[in-house]
Amino acid sequence: MTGSLGKVWVVSIPMRTAFRGVKHREALIFQGERFAEWSPFLEYEDQEAAGWLNGALSWANEPLPTLVRGQISINATLPAVAPDEVADVLSQFGKFKTVKIKVAGPGESLAQDMARIERVRALYPEAKLRLDANGGYSVSQTLQMVEQLSQFNLEYLEQPVQSVAEMAELRKQLVGTGVKIAADESIRKTGDPQAVMRAEAADIVMLKAQPLGGIAASLEVAQSLGLEVVVSSALETSLGISQGLHLAGALPELNYDCGLGTLNLFSGDIAQPSLIPNQSMLDVGVVEPDLELLEKYAASPERTSWWEARLERCLDLNT
Repeated sequence: MTGSLGKVWVVSIPMRTAFRGVKHREALIFQGERFAEWSPFLEYEDQEAAGWLNGALSWANEPLPTLVRGQISINATLPAVAPDEVADVLSQFGKFKTVKIKVAGPGESLAQDMARIERVRALYPEAKLRLDANGGYSVSQTLQMVEQLSQFNLEYLEQPVQSVAEMAELRKQLVGTGVKIAADESIRKTGDPQAVMRAEAADIVMLKAQPLGGIAASLEVAQSLGLEVVVSSALETSLGISQGLHLAGALPELNYDCGLGTLNLFSGDIAQPSLIPNQSMLDVGVVEPDLELLEKYAASPERTSWWEARLERCLDLNT
């Protein structure tokens, strides 16, 4: 049973490098007016996954937004790998101007993060650097990192600490350093995006179309907060990347490279051609899955049943 969505496909695509602990990215694919993917991470509870489902349904069935740009500049993304792996991972991205570096991984030390960052700087001395901690640092650890990286001219820190209160405290202590704070989980996981604005806890908002409930909902968040924005993926296939590109193309202002190049971290995709950046740019457009690729990357019967049961529960939550 798949509720009102009709036929669905569940895929499992291997990653070149583990990302957030994910070695195979699973997603459920369905078709409305256009094909869409639903891919909340496996550990998310149904209530949060239902919000992602709203985002997928909106992409499948709602009119496309009016675009103000047709090409989007893309950053490279580096998982929390060892320094000797940095060159190989980043070589998959070809030409780029900006690197987002994952830090504060489980069991990782500040020294290991520093070694990774320093290796990136040595290999790409002209690249802009931004760090993403997924809330894994404390305020004191973040300040220590910023001090050690004072010569690196960081573009921003993405969700360096966990709570809005910690973000606000950290931002006050960073005054005068030129380092900005971007809110991600504090926007999309708290249920109250306005809390970041009330607490003056961030300079930048990360927008992820599927997790925020779709393009219209993401544009509303951006407008209501009135902060700078960066559009990023949620480690999606080309279907989710296409939705993110339309969000980026519809924003009135877009001053930062977008994190929509994450297909370079995948060993495959379900669309042909895949939305992999060319010369650090991606064209805004709609893609469809290739049926042979859907078959090639089909998840096991057990995983398919797991996703179908999850879908039924989340559809019930959204009715």
